[in-house]
Amino acid sequence: MTSTAQKEGRPCPGRPARTWDAAFTAVPRSLFLPDLMWAHDLATNTSRAVSRTSDPDGWAAAAAADIPIVTQWDDGRHHGEQPGSVPTSSASQPSVVAAMLEHLDVQAGQRVLEVGTGTGWNSALLSHRLGDANVVTVEIDPDVTARARTALHKAGYRPTVVCGDGAAGWAPGAPYDRIVATCALREVPHAWIRQARPGALILTPWGTHYSNLDALLRLEVDDDGTTASGRLLEPVEFMKLRSQRLTWPTPPANGGTLTESSTATTPPEHGRHAAFTFLMGLLLDGVTHAVQPHDDGARTLWLYSLTEPAWSATTFREGEREHQVRQYGARRLWEEFETAYAWWTAAGQPGLARFGLTVTPDGQHLWLDDPTRPLPR
Repeated sequence: MTSTAQKEGRPCPGRPARTWDAAFTAVPRSLFLPDLMWAHDLATNTSRAVSRTSDPDGWAAAAAADIPIVTQWDDGRHHGEQPGSVPTSSASQPSVVAAMLEHLDVQAGQRVLEVGTGTGWNSALLSHRLGDANVVTVEIDPDVTARARTALHKAGYRPTVVCGDGAAGWAPGAPYDRIVATCALREVPHAWIRQARPGALILTPWGTHYSNLDALLRLEVDDDGTTASGRLLEPVEFMKLRSQRLTWPTPPANGGTLTESSTATTPPEHGRHAAFTFLMGLLLDGVTHAVQPHDDGARTLWLYSLTEPAWSATTFREGEREHQVRQYGARRLWEEFETAYAWWTAAGQPGLARFGLTVTPDGQHLWLDDPTRPLPR
């Protein structure tokens, strides 16, 4: 649903969109989709081209299906029908859209800032419910902005459409009662809090650079308008805000120290959509990971530091109690992983919904159960 982003979303369980039924009926997604689009298969994580010109029935079926639709690849540099390298704008899965709008809990007369206009469909749903004058939507990509504005006008909606960096919000339209992002964040911009009314809700996919996984985060702005705090709600996976995309670290130059050891620690596997993978990202600051499968069935968990030249590689083989560990650099990433895993285990292996985030002018702070229990990052 946004172009300020990097990878497409996955299902987000939520209540049926009872309060949004009329808007979904009046504003079909098909009004906002291009003639050439790519239907995304969540099971295989693949996309296929669908053309309204050559396959109008297939196009209509994809538009009506509960699936994500990719509408741009590679920040617009891609051309042709074959999928590009990285999806960078989309129309999100309707069930995800419905769940997020329910969580947003908008009321009549409230003003909403949307970050990530994408196709314009979500903006139209908000405008149908609240009126054009109460909706501001910001999109960073000029071409995507222009197409969304055209689609909105054709559908009969005229919210304020701004081409700009959504990380800065849009101060001329403030203060807002609700702020919603259709892209995933790694840092919640404090500008959003400054532009929100006391008591306002901020809803955004959020996660860490440890993996591509996200969770819906709902924050409430405090009475003095400087701090916002709230819980993680449920897992999702969205494209990333362009200014907060992961930049993979450059391989360290020769000359560092390489050590070898062994470990008896055997954590759960890092699956693409595994909750454990997301949770470890909450506990490991400035770290990303990759899993390398081997032909013999073994797998290697690679950890990379985003703060200094360092990596670790731990290889697990079925049935073995000791696992080989190789580490490079002064930062001992495997020891950090073991410490984080031990803390999570000792805490009773808490699930996603027990974690929360507080955003202050000084940054963002993760906690377990209550803001008075910060995580040991």
